[in-house]
Amino acid sequence: MQFQQLSYFVAVAETRHFTRAAEQARVAQPSLSQQIRALERDVGATLFHRVRGNVTLTEAGETLLPIARRILAETEAAYRAIRELDELGRGRVRLGATPSLCTGLLPVMLAAFRRAYPGIELVLHESGSRNLQTELSEGALDLAMIVDSRVRDDRHLESTPLFVEELVVISPKDAPAPVRGRLPIRELADRPLVMFRRGYDLREATVNACRAEGFDPVFAIEGGEMDAVLELVQAGIGLAVVPSTVVGERFRMTQFTEPGLSRVVRLAYRRDVEPPRAARALQEAIVRFLRAESGLGHLPAGIRSLVGG
Repeated sequence: MQFQQLSYFVAVAETRHFTRAAEQARVAQPSLSQQIRALERDVGATLFHRVRGNVTLTEAGETLLPIARRILAETEAAYRAIRELDELGRGRVRLGATPSLCTGLLPVMLAAFRRAYPGIELVLHESGSRNLQTELSEGALDLAMIVDSRVRDDRHLESTPLFVEELVVISPKDAPAPVRGRLPIRELADRPLVMFRRGYDLREATVNACRAEGFDPVFAIEGGEMDAVLELVQAGIGLAVVPSTVVGERFRMTQFTEPGLSRVVRLAYRRDVEPPRAARALQEAIVRFLRAESGLGHLPAGIRSLVGG
């Protein structure tokens, strides 16, 4: 099994087309097909179904794909680490984060990092925690800020808790408050909610909290990302449960009664691969930022740092 063969295999798996994969890899299509056949002989299994130009992965191909992606990513990480030995004035970090974090605290963190390391290229990928865990495990990301505790069940990943984030209810600024004072979760029964798409961490947290109180929430509309949900609430379609850090001045914010709702944001990374030096610098910068802002009392309301001093 050769590195080049794995590269061609991943290209075909992603394009589902031998000719397009050859163009992407900048190699002649017969040569690519020959290497794929050699790989199949090496592993002792057919990796693709080839029916009238329709290319799909076999069960063996589905098994090999995440492994091949990890091998390619680890090799690229090794090359990057060697290139970055001389200095930290250059480099590249691929960071994953959930949409709510990208809307809330993350931009301030990245701005501070950018000022300290202007030569490091930042690549930000925005997605849900489950997708980010998969991409991190496969080597497509260097770090990921996630809220899903299932990372602890992934043997490829390690994580560090960063902060606790309070969840609140938002409504239009010019509309009456849902209740006076704090809102019991049971008061969400029969109140139409603007709900995130399936697989979204906030959707799961909201639905689970409501079911723990004995009811299923009513959706006025569902399927949005963070920006869409905020605009739909602003339009008066319904209430939404969001992190307090995204509320801003446009919305009326109502907190839940004690103990309230919250979630832990974690920084996840591969435990079996040494991260690039630039990624380690970003990891350290995030921790320093939280320590400093917490010590000065400058963290946004609803955020409690879990990073020790």
